[in-house]
Amino acid sequence: MLGTVIGELLPITLAIAISPMALISVILMLLSPNARRTGPGFLLGWTVGIAVPLIIFVFFAGLLPAHESSDGPNVTRAIVQFVLAALLLLLAAAQWRRRPKPGADPALPKWMAAIDSFGFGRAFGLGILLSGPRPKNLLVAASAGVTIGGAGMSVSAEAIAMAVFVVCAASTVLIPVIAFAVASDRLRAPLETLHSWLARENVVITTLLLLVIGVLMLGKGIAAL
Repeated sequence: MLGTVIGELLPITLAIAISPMALISVILMLLSPNARRTGPGFLLGWTVGIAVPLIIFVFFAGLLPAHESSDGPNVTRAIVQFVLAALLLLLAAAQWRRRPKPGADPALPKWMAAIDSFGFGRAFGLGILLSGPRPKNLLVAASAGVTIGGAGMSVSAEAIAMAVFVVCAASTVLIPVIAFAVASDRLRAPLETLHSWLARENVVITTLLLLVIGVLMLGKGIAAL
């Protein structure tokens, strides 16, 4: 059962892991004079922002009516997944409408210009703001919570599944922070290149992810019937 749940969770972690705005932010922090403080601070905030909503959704999913038969349809889970899929597809459409016009430079938030002055605390707060309250991340956490909390596993198995989800979702911030701590000089040029590409393709990447994860949740809802 645990292996099956983890197998269902891994694909949807990509919707959080590949978050261009968060990746741009952590890259700017790692290129800033305070990288040794802001990188870990952002990573910690990002992880907390992923973990807390997931724990809440797992708790509430455990309160949903139990699925009586492992072979029969799970209507409650199907409805939840259908609603989440619809919301993600709506987000994808809204994201695509906000794309810059051809030839125009993408507009990045003005607060990014102040990242050089960030310390550990502000980086931690930004990590939470870019992970927890984001609609996309909340919808993905809700889907993961339904998958974990509705599987009828033991508390220890649920804890393992949640840990796997959080680590995978946070991995794209975790890996650069650790790599920069080990080899900062060699990573500076690749990080600058990656930053430029993410800023340019932010809308396309996010839209495609929302579409893929939305369709995936739609499939999970159909499979539950």
